[in-house]
Amino acid sequence: MGEYSLGDALKYFLNHSRLKGSIQALQIEDVWEQIMGKTIAKYTDKIVIQGKTLYITTTMAPLKQELLYQKENIIKRVNETLGENVIKDVVIQ
Repeated sequence: MGEYSLGDALKYFLNHSRLKGSIQALQIEDVWEQIMGKTIAKYTDKIVIQGKTLYITTTMAPLKQELLYQKENIIKRVNETLGENVIKDVVIQ
């Protein structure tokens, strides 16, 4: 049996488990303010990843409209932050 580092073993586990989306959502939440700015982060209620879709929840109608205009930019920034092309679509709720 080959030797693996703990980091490699964890990456393998996460890539093959259902926890991956939840952990990536937590990573995004941690840097959401840096990605989108203080105002957007302040009024974002929830961030969830299901499959290749990022769900962003907010109760502010103007923010929903702004996020709709920025969908492609959000996908690009989030994928850059995660270091891989995980997100293909964004749904604003």
